[in-house]
Amino acid sequence: MDRPRGKKPSEAEKKQAREVSLRRIGSLFTAHRWSLAIVVLIIVVSSVLAMASPFLLRAVIDDALPHADVRLLVWLVLGMVAVAAVTSALGVVQTWISTGVGQKVMHRLRVDVFTHLQRQSIGFFTRTRTGEVQSRITNDIGGMEAVVTSTATSIAANLTTAVATMVAMAALSWQLSLVSLVVLPPAIFLSRRVARMRREITAQRQRELADLNVTIEEGLSISGVQLAKTMGTAPALISRFTASSNRLIDLELRSELAGRWRMAAMSIVFAGIPAVIYLAAGLPFTRGTMSIGTLVAFTALQTGLFRPLMGLLNVGVQLTSSLALFARIFEYLDLTVEVDEPAEPVRLADPRGDLRFEDVTFAYPGSESAAVAGVTLEVPAGTSLALVGETGSGKSTIASLIARLYDPTAGRITIDGVDLRDLALGDLASIVGVVSQETYLLHTTVLENLRYARPDATDEQIVAAAKAAQIHDKIAGLPDGYDTMVGSRGHRFSGGEKQRIAIARTLLRDPRILVLDEATSALDTETERAVQRAFDELAKGRTTVTIAHRLSTVRDADQIVVVDHGRVLESGTHDTLVGSGGRYAALAG
Repeated sequence: MDRPRGKKPSEAEKKQAREVSLRRIGSLFTAHRWSLAIVVLIIVVSSVLAMASPFLLRAVIDDALPHADVRLLVWLVLGMVAVAAVTSALGVVQTWISTGVGQKVMHRLRVDVFTHLQRQSIGFFTRTRTGEVQSRITNDIGGMEAVVTSTATSIAANLTTAVATMVAMAALSWQLSLVSLVVLPPAIFLSRRVARMRREITAQRQRELADLNVTIEEGLSISGVQLAKTMGTAPALISRFTASSNRLIDLELRSELAGRWRMAAMSIVFAGIPAVIYLAAGLPFTRGTMSIGTLVAFTALQTGLFRPLMGLLNVGVQLTSSLALFARIFEYLDLTVEVDEPAEPVRLADPRGDLRFEDVTFAYPGSESAAVAGVTLEVPAGTSLALVGETGSGKSTIASLIARLYDPTAGRITIDGVDLRDLALGDLASIVGVVSQETYLLHTTVLENLRYARPDATDEQIVAAAKAAQIHDKIAGLPDGYDTMVGSRGHRFSGGEKQRIAIARTLLRDPRILVLDEATSALDTETERAVQRAFDELAKGRTTVTIAHRLSTVRDADQIVVVDHGRVLESGTHDTLVGSGGRYAALAG
């Protein structure tokens, strides 16, 4: 998924880009087939109408002008103007419909990718750079816009125009038509070679854009800027960004110039054909076989044929090079959902909050050892469980499993006897509330941050939750109160204040099970006691799982479990465990 900076694309990446199915790309337009059919019909009508102009021109030169027939000349000129007006109007309608279809396809791709990524487990986001994900949604889908919005109509328009033009040319002179079309085989061959070149360059360019996005994400976020300033690494970041941007310049130039001299040669050949036609018309064996009007009309058609033929070839080049973009988007759409919705979810009408671990084992992807190994726990509804242990012992992993951020490798976790994997994710989120040690606040107001957890919450409910989390007085004392902007990642507030806002946000959901993963780690002793008293009050009738390094915050828990290397070493109440003289007693001492 992620690729070290500067590394060339692997064979697997190249193979994936080659195997993008044109049928799959075409399926994106299936829902809009009737709109596209109307566009094609408009294109056919426009192309057929446009073919009348050369014949009107021939009549002007051969009939109206030599015979000074003003009446005929007026009608022919009016006909030429009418053809131009009608085809222009049809072109506007065609552009409106086709652009609308293209934008809807782009919208669907963006939403599908975003939705599918929302369904991915936390493991995916720990393996993938944030800038890489953003680049797929913005740069890659944005890069496909020209192809998606205009390819189908360009093919239809250019193909129809080319066919109609060739038919008209053959009607005027089939001999000269053969001379005009002799250039097609080398043009097709060259355009195919150019397409392959651009496709490879496009893939490299998008990977470089992703690297650039990562540099921006790492270097210009609040945390990134603070790190750079305190570590003195700003010059290195600037150099890295500059090098990446320079590589993009080279790739953009290569993309634009790929095969350009070949296509320029073809343009010269196409432009030289009218001269060859004039020469052929003046040779002894062809002299007198056609009128001046026919010759002028034919060269006008031949010149008009150049545009759709080159358009078709360019569309082919553009489509082939864009396959690299489709490959990157389809790669994300094809990601396996590790933590998915159940096919037939079980509904808990009135959850009690009875939590059980039944011989649960879990290993992170790529890890040789289990983070949680054979854990069996029972937390009756309304009771409290405290998980203690050294850093890295597996406590936070157990908390993540309760919220189903991951699924167990073996065993199962149940709420009221129902496996978590059988509950709808939305239902589980309403039952289990998590406050972690890493607080994330949105860049909006305090009120909107709280309402994010429960959009229909009243102001009174929000204030009540804030009071319970011991943060209301602080918010109310701000100049803008609950309308205060928290800043990027909540940097307007201290660590303790951010955690109390996060606690209030979770409490607003009124979950039956509370998971507090170092939830008070950033609080000072006095504030921690106040929040702990609030938790004690709110925990009544609620199942609570608390993870803490400070044993003073968990000594009153109904059940304390000591975890080490993912295994349960001992469990019991505070007094029982201290009396047994085991690991807990050593930690407490």
